[in-house]
Amino acid sequence: MLKLSEKMSRLGTETAFEVLARAEALTREGRDIINLGIGQPDFKTPEHVVEAAVRALHDGHHGYTPSPGILPLREAVARDLLTWRGVEVSPERIVVVPGGKVTMFFAILMFGEPGAEIMYPNPGFPIYESVIEFSGATAVPTPLLEERDFSFDANAVLEQITPRTRLLILNSPANPTGGAVPKEEIDRLVTGLAEHPHVAVLSDEIYSRIAYDGRTHVSLLAYPELAEQLILLDGWSKTYAMTGWRMGYAVWPKALIEGATRLAVNCHSCVNAAAQYAGIAALEGPQEAVDSMVGAFDERRRVIVDGLNAIPGFRCRMPGGAFYAFPNITGTGVDARALQGRLLEEAGVATVAGTSFGRLGEGFIRFSYANSVDNIEAALARIQALLEG
Repeated sequence: MLKLSEKMSRLGTETAFEVLARAEALTREGRDIINLGIGQPDFKTPEHVVEAAVRALHDGHHGYTPSPGILPLREAVARDLLTWRGVEVSPERIVVVPGGKVTMFFAILMFGEPGAEIMYPNPGFPIYESVIEFSGATAVPTPLLEERDFSFDANAVLEQITPRTRLLILNSPANPTGGAVPKEEIDRLVTGLAEHPHVAVLSDEIYSRIAYDGRTHVSLLAYPELAEQLILLDGWSKTYAMTGWRMGYAVWPKALIEGATRLAVNCHSCVNAAAQYAGIAALEGPQEAVDSMVGAFDERRRVIVDGLNAIPGFRCRMPGGAFYAFPNITGTGVDARALQGRLLEEAGVATVAGTSFGRLGEGFIRFSYANSVDNIEAALARIQALLEG
């Protein structure tokens, strides 16, 4: 028999894709399934972005590119950061990668090893904990609190830092909760991090453009005192409905850029050339499609939160960003994984149990409202009928 390395047993997965596979299997069997599980926009990539990729192929951009990404794309990212975050960044500090997960992998592998501690949000994107465990480091959860609209307590986070802490992962707006951390909490965290210069910070800001109620996204990139500690993660997947294009980027501290580039060379060589030209078009072209998409998400957000709060046993906070609702379902008397199964198998509604995002997700279920209002309303009616039946 083949003998795998021990660390493979520590590698987790992303349950949303398992739910998607089961939902598709049920659909093939003739079941009518409403998918509120998968976290991707239900909009098409803007046409001018698609055309840019087609044009790049016709123009002969078929070969390898520099591992960090073509310079025009990294320059476009730098301009975009100035526009949306008000911060000047050298293109030399930007590495373009095939999706946001690659930056997570690189950052965690840089700092993770036996004896090290890496802090991550819980409930949070499951790949954080998975890769931390894979690296051999100790995964230290930082709780996101329902009573704080799924923000964290900065003082509590700072108290968790030890001499063994290597990396702190933050995510705002957040998956799976939709929580957006207030500026005053981030201010307190950054002030406290001055006492811990040995701790790197990975700020996952992939949902930065999807914020509601007039919120201005608070980027850690805007804190110059963190410049030598901060890794910023962002990309095209959520903002431009480009999940399948696999396009992400990171801004790295000067001391880490060589290591990040070396990892890129060893991992994937470079990002698809034509996709990089599409990335330029997305950043520099018209933004009306983004505004329209966020407006649609905002409408759906209100529909799903109001509907969930009308279901006996559910209570749901209003998310501040992203496209997820994360209701507390403890009033149903059913645990999260069991309710996920019943909703899919009996009601035909795909969701993801809160425990898929960490142990602190018990008692919650994630709903993605990247679906039409009609489908959301139909799903809510099915859930209510199931629980009241």
